[in-house]
Amino acid sequence: MPKISAKGLAMPESPIRKLVPYAEAATQQGKEIFYLNIGQPDIKTPQVAIDAVKNATFDILAYSHSAGFASYREKLARYYQNVGLDVQPQDIIVTTGGSEALLFAMGTVTDPGDEVIIPEPFYANYNGFATSSGVKVVPVQAKFEDNFALPPISEFEKLITAKTKAIIICNPGNPTGYLYTQEEIEQLAQLAKKHDLFLLADEVYREFAYDGNQHFSVMSQKEIANNAIMIDSVSKRYSMCGARIGCIVSKNKEVIATAMKFAQARLSPPTLAQIASEAALETPQSYFDEVIEEYVERRNILIEGLEKIEGVKVAQPNGAFYCIVQLPVKNADNFAQWLLESFNKDGKTIMIAPAAGFYSTPNTGLNEVRIAYVLEKEHLITAVEILKDALQAYQE
Repeated sequence: MPKISAKGLAMPESPIRKLVPYAEAATQQGKEIFYLNIGQPDIKTPQVAIDAVKNATFDILAYSHSAGFASYREKLARYYQNVGLDVQPQDIIVTTGGSEALLFAMGTVTDPGDEVIIPEPFYANYNGFATSSGVKVVPVQAKFEDNFALPPISEFEKLITAKTKAIIICNPGNPTGYLYTQEEIEQLAQLAKKHDLFLLADEVYREFAYDGNQHFSVMSQKEIANNAIMIDSVSKRYSMCGARIGCIVSKNKEVIATAMKFAQARLSPPTLAQIASEAALETPQSYFDEVIEEYVERRNILIEGLEKIEGVKVAQPNGAFYCIVQLPVKNADNFAQWLLESFNKDGKTIMIAPAAGFYSTPNTGLNEVRIAYVLEKEHLITAVEILKDALQAYQE
Protein backbone atom coordinates (compact mmCIF):
# COMPACT_ATOMS: atom_id res chain seq x y z
CA MET A 1 0.00 0.00 0.00
CA PRO A 2 1.44 3.46 -0.90
CA LYS A 3 2.63 5.50 2.06
CA ILE A 4 1.30 8.86 3.19
CA SER A 5 3.89 11.65 3.39
CA ALA A 6 5.67 12.43 6.64
CA LYS A 7 4.41 15.99 6.22
CA GLY A 8 0.83 14.76 5.95
CA LEU A 9 1.19 12.57 9.01
CA ALA A 10 2.71 15.48 10.94
CA MET A 11 -0.18 17.85 10.11
CA PRO A 12 -2.00 18.59 13.38
CA GLU A 13 -5.73 18.13 13.80
CA SER A 14 -7.76 21.25 14.43
CA PRO A 15 -8.54 21.54 18.15
CA ILE A 16 -11.59 23.51 17.07
CA ARG A 17 -13.03 21.01 14.60
CA LYS A 18 -11.77 17.60 15.73
CA LEU A 19 -14.74 17.12 18.08
CA VAL A 20 -17.25 17.63 15.25
CA PRO A 21 -18.07 13.88 14.90
CA TYR A 22 -19.05 13.78 18.59
CA ALA A 23 -21.19 16.89 18.13
CA GLU A 24 -22.90 15.30 15.13
CA ALA A 25 -23.63 12.18 17.15
CA ALA A 26 -25.00 14.28 20.02
CA THR A 27 -27.29 16.14 17.62
CA GLN A 28 -28.56 12.85 16.22
CA GLN A 29 -29.40 11.83 19.80
CA GLY A 30 -31.59 14.92 20.03
CA LYS A 31 -29.30 17.09 22.16
CA GLU A 32 -29.24 20.84 21.61
CA ILE A 33 -25.65 22.10 21.44
CA PHE A 34 -24.41 25.59 22.25
CA TYR A 35 -21.29 26.07 20.15
CA LEU A 36 -18.64 27.92 22.12
CA ASN A 37 -15.82 26.29 20.19
CA ILE A 38 -15.61 28.21 16.94
CA GLY A 39 -15.27 31.88 15.99
CA GLN A 40 -18.32 31.93 13.74
CA PRO A 41 -20.17 35.14 14.68
CA ASP A 42 -23.96 35.13 14.76
CA ILE A 43 -23.90 38.83 13.82
CA LYS A 44 -25.67 39.53 10.54
CA THR A 45 -23.49 40.16 7.50
CA PRO A 46 -23.90 43.79 6.29
CA GLN A 47 -26.86 43.94 3.92
CA VAL A 48 -24.85 45.97 1.42
CA ALA A 49 -22.55 42.96 0.88
CA ILE A 50 -25.41 40.51 0.44
CA ASP A 51 -27.21 42.85 -1.95
CA ALA A 52 -24.07 43.28 -4.05
CA VAL A 53 -24.00 39.54 -4.74
CA LYS A 54 -27.74 39.35 -5.33
CA ASN A 55 -27.64 42.24 -7.78
CA ALA A 56 -24.47 41.22 -9.61
CA THR A 57 -25.00 40.82 -13.36
CA PHE A 58 -22.59 38.95 -15.60
CA ASP A 59 -22.65 36.43 -18.43
CA ILE A 60 -19.44 34.70 -17.39
CA LEU A 61 -18.24 34.11 -13.83
CA ALA A 62 -14.63 34.80 -14.79
CA TYR A 63 -11.24 34.79 -13.12
CA SER A 64 -10.17 38.01 -11.46
CA HIS A 65 -6.64 39.39 -11.49
CA SER A 66 -4.38 37.13 -9.41
CA ALA A 67 -3.92 40.00 -6.93
CA GLY A 68 -7.67 40.58 -6.76
CA PHE A 69 -9.92 43.20 -8.34
CA ALA A 70 -8.09 46.51 -8.82
CA SER A 71 -11.22 48.32 -7.63
CA TYR A 72 -11.28 46.28 -4.43
CA ARG A 73 -7.60 46.86 -3.72
CA GLU A 74 -8.05 50.59 -4.25
CA LYS A 75 -10.98 50.76 -1.83
CA LEU A 76 -9.18 48.51 0.65
CA ALA A 77 -6.16 50.82 0.56
CA ARG A 78 -8.45 53.78 1.35
CA TYR A 79 -9.90 51.82 4.28
CA TYR A 80 -6.41 51.38 5.73
CA GLN A 81 -5.51 55.01 5.02
CA ASN A 82 -8.62 56.08 6.94
CA VAL A 83 -7.28 54.28 10.03
CA GLY A 84 -3.90 55.96 9.65
CA LEU A 85 -1.93 53.32 7.75
CA ASP A 86 0.16 54.14 4.68
CA VAL A 87 -1.10 51.37 2.41
CA GLN A 88 -1.37 51.68 -1.37
CA PRO A 89 -3.18 49.31 -3.77
CA GLN A 90 0.15 47.88 -4.99
CA ASP A 91 0.94 46.84 -1.39
CA ILE A 92 -2.03 44.44 -1.33
CA ILE A 93 -2.65 40.95 -2.68
CA VAL A 94 -6.19 39.63 -2.17
CA THR A 95 -6.24 36.02 -0.99
CA THR A 96 -8.65 33.17 -0.41
CA GLY A 97 -9.12 33.97 3.25
CA GLY A 98 -6.53 35.03 5.78
CA SER A 99 -5.37 31.40 5.77
CA GLU A 100 -4.04 31.63 2.22
CA ALA A 101 -2.41 34.96 3.06
CA LEU A 102 -0.56 33.25 5.92
CA LEU A 103 0.52 30.41 3.62
CA PHE A 104 1.75 32.92 1.02
CA ALA A 105 3.67 34.77 3.72
CA MET A 106 5.25 31.56 5.01
CA GLY A 107 6.22 30.56 1.48
CA THR A 108 7.65 34.00 0.79
CA VAL A 109 9.88 34.46 3.85
CA THR A 110 10.88 30.91 4.90
CA ASP A 111 12.61 27.85 3.49
CA PRO A 112 12.16 24.30 4.78
CA GLY A 113 14.04 23.98 8.05
CA ASP A 114 13.73 27.66 8.94
CA GLU A 115 12.18 28.84 12.21
CA VAL A 116 9.47 31.29 13.20
CA ILE A 117 8.99 32.56 16.75
CA ILE A 118 5.39 32.84 17.97
CA PRO A 119 4.01 33.81 21.39
CA GLU A 120 1.81 30.97 22.59
CA PRO A 121 -0.99 30.14 22.89
CA PHE A 122 -1.64 31.07 19.26
CA TYR A 123 -4.14 30.41 16.49
CA ALA A 124 -3.91 26.65 16.09
CA ASN A 125 -3.59 26.71 12.30
CA TYR A 126 -0.20 28.42 12.57
CA ASN A 127 1.07 24.97 13.50
CA GLY A 128 -0.55 23.55 10.36
CA PHE A 129 0.73 26.32 8.08
CA ALA A 130 4.24 25.86 9.46
CA THR A 131 4.09 22.08 9.02
CA SER A 132 2.89 22.39 5.42
CA SER A 133 5.77 24.80 4.75
CA GLY A 134 8.38 22.62 6.46
CA VAL A 135 9.01 25.33 9.05
CA LYS A 136 9.66 24.90 12.78
CA VAL A 137 7.57 26.88 15.24
CA VAL A 138 9.61 28.14 18.18
CA PRO A 139 7.16 29.15 20.93
CA VAL A 140 7.54 31.90 23.53
CA GLN A 141 5.09 31.21 26.29
CA ALA A 142 2.83 34.03 27.42
CA LYS A 143 1.43 33.72 30.94
CA PHE A 144 -2.18 33.14 31.87
CA GLU A 145 -1.60 35.25 35.00
CA ASP A 146 -0.66 38.23 32.79
CA ASN A 147 -3.72 37.78 30.57
CA PHE A 148 -1.25 36.57 27.89
CA ALA A 149 0.54 39.91 27.50
CA LEU A 150 3.64 39.96 25.30
CA PRO A 151 6.44 37.98 27.00
CA PRO A 152 9.64 39.93 27.75
CA ILE A 153 11.61 40.76 24.60
CA SER A 154 14.61 39.05 26.20
CA GLU A 155 12.67 35.76 25.95
CA PHE A 156 12.33 36.27 22.19
CA GLU A 157 15.91 37.35 21.73
CA LYS A 158 17.48 34.31 23.31
CA LEU A 159 15.58 32.07 20.88
CA ILE A 160 16.81 33.83 17.72
CA THR A 161 19.19 31.70 15.65
CA ALA A 162 20.60 31.80 12.13
CA LYS A 163 17.47 29.89 11.05
CA THR A 164 15.00 32.42 12.51
CA LYS A 165 13.21 34.26 9.71
CA ALA A 166 10.16 35.83 11.32
CA ILE A 167 8.18 36.64 14.44
CA ILE A 168 4.44 36.00 14.11
CA ILE A 169 1.78 37.60 16.28
CA CYS A 170 -2.02 37.70 16.27
CA ASN A 171 -3.35 41.10 17.34
CA PRO A 172 -5.89 41.05 18.94
CA GLY A 173 -5.15 37.48 19.86
CA ASN A 174 -6.92 34.31 18.93
CA PRO A 175 -7.36 32.39 21.26
CA THR A 176 -6.51 34.82 24.08
CA GLY A 177 -8.34 38.03 23.21
CA TYR A 178 -5.20 39.96 24.20
CA LEU A 179 -4.68 43.33 22.49
CA TYR A 180 -1.04 44.39 22.19
CA THR A 181 -0.17 47.87 23.43
CA GLN A 182 1.66 50.46 21.36
CA GLU A 183 4.76 49.87 23.48
CA GLU A 184 4.65 46.12 22.83
CA ILE A 185 4.33 46.62 19.06
CA GLU A 186 7.23 49.09 19.14
CA GLN A 187 9.37 46.60 21.10
CA LEU A 188 8.69 43.91 18.52
CA ALA A 189 9.47 46.33 15.71
CA GLN A 190 12.82 47.21 17.27
CA LEU A 191 13.65 43.53 17.72
CA ALA A 192 12.77 42.75 14.08
CA LYS A 193 14.92 45.62 12.87
CA LYS A 194 17.84 44.71 15.14
CA HIS A 195 17.97 41.11 13.92
CA ASP A 196 16.72 41.75 10.36
CA LEU A 197 13.63 39.59 10.79
CA PHE A 198 10.16 39.80 9.31
CA LEU A 199 7.39 40.81 11.72
CA LEU A 200 4.22 39.15 10.53
CA ALA A 201 1.00 40.30 12.20
CA ASP A 202 -2.36 38.58 11.82
CA GLU A 203 -4.73 41.52 12.35
CA VAL A 204 -8.06 40.04 11.31
CA TYR A 205 -9.71 41.16 14.59
CA ARG A 206 -8.46 44.77 14.37
CA GLU A 207 -11.95 46.27 14.74
CA PHE A 208 -12.63 44.43 17.98
CA ALA A 209 -10.83 46.51 20.61
CA TYR A 210 -12.72 47.17 23.84
CA ASP A 211 -12.73 49.36 26.95
CA GLY A 212 -11.32 52.38 25.16
CA ASN A 213 -8.25 50.50 23.97
CA GLN A 214 -6.80 51.19 20.53
CA HIS A 215 -5.42 48.73 17.99
CA PHE A 216 -1.83 49.35 16.88
CA SER A 217 -0.82 47.81 13.57
CA VAL A 218 2.64 46.67 12.50
CA MET A 219 2.02 48.78 9.40
CA SER A 220 2.17 51.87 11.64
CA GLN A 221 5.87 51.18 12.35
CA LYS A 222 7.47 53.10 9.48
CA GLU A 223 11.03 52.22 10.49
CA ILE A 224 10.33 48.55 9.67
CA ALA A 225 8.43 49.08 6.42
CA ASN A 226 10.51 46.36 4.75
CA ASN A 227 10.12 43.95 7.70
CA ALA A 228 6.39 44.27 8.31
CA ILE A 229 3.79 41.96 6.79
CA MET A 230 0.11 42.27 7.70
CA ILE A 231 -2.51 39.57 7.29
CA ASP A 232 -6.16 40.59 7.16
CA SER A 233 -9.58 39.17 6.34
CA VAL A 234 -13.25 40.08 5.96
CA SER A 235 -14.34 36.99 7.90
CA LYS A 236 -14.74 38.51 11.35
CA ARG A 237 -14.94 42.23 10.52
CA TYR A 238 -18.10 41.83 8.46
CA SER A 239 -19.23 38.42 9.77
CA MET A 240 -18.42 36.94 6.36
CA CYS A 241 -16.49 33.79 7.30
CA GLY A 242 -17.84 31.92 4.28
CA ALA A 243 -16.66 34.54 1.80
CA ARG A 244 -13.04 33.34 2.17
CA ILE A 245 -11.49 36.68 1.28
CA GLY A 246 -8.36 37.95 2.98
CA CYS A 247 -5.22 39.80 1.99
CA ILE A 248 -1.48 40.05 2.51
CA VAL A 249 -0.14 43.59 2.87
CA SER A 250 3.46 44.82 2.84
CA LYS A 251 5.47 47.86 1.75
CA ASN A 252 8.31 45.46 0.88
CA LYS A 253 8.15 45.22 -2.92
CA GLU A 254 10.14 41.98 -2.99
CA VAL A 255 7.71 40.37 -0.54
CA ILE A 256 4.73 41.37 -2.67
CA ALA A 257 6.41 40.29 -5.92
CA THR A 258 7.23 36.89 -4.42
CA ALA A 259 3.79 36.40 -2.85
CA MET A 260 2.35 37.30 -6.25
CA LYS A 261 3.97 34.19 -7.75
CA PHE A 262 2.10 32.06 -5.23
CA ALA A 263 -1.06 34.00 -6.07
CA GLN A 264 -0.60 33.36 -9.78
CA ALA A 265 -0.11 29.64 -9.12
CA ARG A 266 -3.58 29.42 -7.57
CA LEU A 267 -4.97 31.67 -10.35
CA SER A 268 -7.30 34.07 -8.50
CA PRO A 269 -9.36 34.67 -5.37
CA PRO A 270 -13.14 33.99 -5.61
CA THR A 271 -14.94 36.47 -7.85
CA LEU A 272 -18.37 36.53 -6.18
CA ALA A 273 -16.83 36.84 -2.75
CA GLN A 274 -14.74 39.81 -3.89
CA ILE A 275 -17.92 41.50 -5.08
CA ALA A 276 -19.37 41.06 -1.59
CA SER A 277 -16.14 42.16 0.13
CA GLU A 278 -15.78 45.29 -1.97
CA ALA A 279 -19.37 46.28 -1.20
CA ALA A 280 -18.80 45.55 2.51
CA LEU A 281 -16.30 48.42 2.62
CA GLU A 282 -19.32 50.74 2.40
CA THR A 283 -20.55 49.47 5.78
CA PRO A 284 -21.21 52.48 8.05
CA GLN A 285 -19.35 52.96 11.34
CA SER A 286 -22.65 52.55 13.18
CA TYR A 287 -22.54 48.84 12.28
CA PHE A 288 -19.21 48.40 14.09
CA ASP A 289 -20.32 50.53 17.03
CA GLU A 290 -23.32 48.26 17.57
CA VAL A 291 -21.31 45.07 17.08
CA ILE A 292 -18.59 46.12 19.52
CA GLU A 293 -21.18 47.14 22.12
CA GLU A 294 -22.81 43.73 21.71
CA TYR A 295 -19.52 41.86 22.13
CA VAL A 296 -18.56 43.86 25.21
CA GLU A 297 -21.89 42.94 26.80
CA ARG A 298 -21.42 39.30 25.87
CA ARG A 299 -17.88 39.26 27.21
CA ASN A 300 -18.96 40.78 30.52
CA ILE A 301 -21.86 38.36 30.94
CA LEU A 302 -19.67 35.37 30.09
CA ILE A 303 -16.78 36.29 32.37
CA GLU A 304 -19.05 37.26 35.26
CA GLY A 305 -20.76 33.88 35.00
CA LEU A 306 -17.55 31.88 34.64
CA GLU A 307 -15.88 33.55 37.62
CA LYS A 308 -18.76 32.42 39.84
CA ILE A 309 -18.00 28.76 39.12
CA GLU A 310 -15.79 27.16 41.74
CA GLY A 311 -12.32 26.31 40.44
CA VAL A 312 -12.69 28.24 37.17
CA LYS A 313 -10.27 31.04 36.21
CA VAL A 314 -10.50 33.39 33.23
CA ALA A 315 -7.83 35.42 31.46
CA GLN A 316 -9.40 38.84 30.80
CA PRO A 317 -9.70 39.61 27.06
CA ASN A 318 -9.79 43.16 25.70
CA GLY A 319 -10.09 42.36 22.02
CA ALA A 320 -11.42 39.80 19.51
CA PHE A 321 -14.18 37.56 20.94
CA TYR A 322 -12.34 34.77 22.70
CA CYS A 323 -11.05 34.01 26.15
CA ILE A 324 -8.90 31.27 27.64
CA VAL A 325 -10.46 29.57 30.65
CA GLN A 326 -8.78 27.26 33.16
CA LEU A 327 -11.07 24.47 34.35
CA PRO A 328 -10.75 22.25 37.43
CA VAL A 329 -10.07 19.21 35.23
CA LYS A 330 -6.84 17.39 34.32
CA ASN A 331 -7.56 16.97 30.63
CA ALA A 332 -9.85 19.37 28.80
CA ASP A 333 -9.87 17.16 25.68
CA ASN A 334 -11.49 14.35 27.63
CA PHE A 335 -13.90 16.75 29.30
CA ALA A 336 -14.94 18.33 25.99
CA GLN A 337 -15.65 14.90 24.51
CA TRP A 338 -17.57 13.82 27.62
CA LEU A 339 -19.75 16.94 27.37
CA LEU A 340 -20.91 15.81 23.93
CA GLU A 341 -21.08 12.07 24.53
CA SER A 342 -22.30 11.70 28.09
CA PHE A 343 -23.76 14.92 29.49
CA ASN A 344 -26.79 17.10 29.02
CA LYS A 345 -28.86 19.48 31.09
CA ASP A 346 -32.49 19.41 30.05
CA GLY A 347 -31.39 18.01 26.69
CA LYS A 348 -28.74 20.69 26.17
CA THR A 349 -24.95 20.64 26.22
CA ILE A 350 -22.01 22.75 25.07
CA MET A 351 -19.10 22.36 22.67
CA ILE A 352 -15.79 23.91 23.74
CA ALA A 353 -12.31 24.01 22.19
CA PRO A 354 -9.56 22.36 24.27
CA ALA A 355 -6.68 24.83 24.44
CA ALA A 356 -3.76 22.38 24.26
CA GLY A 357 -4.01 22.56 20.47
CA PHE A 358 -3.29 26.29 20.62
CA TYR A 359 0.14 25.60 22.10
CA SER A 360 3.23 24.28 20.36
CA THR A 361 4.89 23.17 23.60
CA PRO A 362 3.78 19.59 24.41
CA ASN A 363 1.63 18.97 27.50
CA THR A 364 0.78 22.65 27.89
CA GLY A 365 -2.68 24.09 28.49
CA LEU A 366 -4.14 20.67 29.25
CA ASN A 367 -6.69 22.11 31.69
CA GLU A 368 -7.56 25.10 29.52
CA VAL A 369 -10.25 25.72 26.93
CA ARG A 370 -10.96 28.51 24.50
CA ILE A 371 -14.47 29.92 24.65
CA ALA A 372 -15.83 32.10 21.85
CA TYR A 373 -18.54 34.50 22.95
CA VAL A 374 -20.27 34.55 19.58
CA LEU A 375 -23.70 33.53 20.88
CA GLU A 376 -26.53 35.81 21.92
CA LYS A 377 -26.51 36.77 25.58
CA GLU A 378 -29.34 34.47 26.73
CA HIS A 379 -27.59 31.48 25.20
CA LEU A 380 -24.31 32.43 26.86
CA ILE A 381 -26.04 32.49 30.25
CA THR A 382 -27.49 29.04 29.58
CA ALA A 383 -24.12 27.74 28.37
CA VAL A 384 -22.42 28.88 31.58
CA GLU A 385 -25.08 27.14 33.66
CA ILE A 386 -24.51 23.94 31.67
CA LEU A 387 -20.75 24.21 32.25
CA LYS A 388 -21.24 24.70 35.96
CA ASP A 389 -23.45 21.62 36.31
CA ALA A 390 -21.17 19.58 34.05
CA LEU A 391 -18.10 20.34 36.16
CA GLN A 392 -19.97 19.24 39.29
CA ALA A 393 -21.00 15.98 37.61
CA TYR A 394 -17.69 15.19 35.89
CA GLN A 395 -15.46 12.48 37.28
CA GLU A 396 -12.02 11.88 35.78
